[in-house]
Amino acid sequence: TLPVKRVLLGMGSNLGDRLANLRSAVDGMPAFMQVEAVSPVYETAPMYDADQDAYLNMAVTGLTGLEPRPLLDALKALERRIGRVRSRRYGPRSIDLDIVFFEDRIIREPGLEIPHPRLEERAFVLAPAADIAPDWRHPESRHTVAEYLAELGPPEGIQRLSTSVRPPSSPQ
Repeated sequence: TLPVKRVLLGMGSNLGDRLANLRSAVDGMPAFMQVEAVSPVYETAPMYDADQDAYLNMAVTGLTGLEPRPLLDALKALERRIGRVRSRRYGPRSIDLDIVFFEDRIIREPGLEIPHPRLEERAFVLAPAADIAPDWRHPESRHTVAEYLAELGPPEGIQRLSTSVRPPSSPQ
């Protein structure tokens, strides 16, 4: 059997049927990862490029037999299947799937940085991640997800919704 590694992914959508896009992403994950936990969905104001619609964001933890680069490739292929078209940096997107943590590894390669390089400033990643992995510790700073979220102070422009996306293995 392949060694299994634990990962934390961040997800976002602000084009088309945002909730359906998130559901499609979670539904596509069993092809390369066993989904462990799925966060509540948050509606968040766009960051860095404010001239776009609000996002729906969530986080997922899971187990994968893939190494980081093949996992990234699988996520990018899933984004394309859901209809992502690359536009401007930080621009609108039907789906965005990011590797936030991969075990406690530190990777700095072209096109792949783990842990996610701007994690500590992103309430839209930290809030959903704190719901399912509050004690996940950054391998460099040793801060937990919950500590990073607390350091940001009361999050603005972010609201937890009552809707959720269930992993494919759970009953509807």
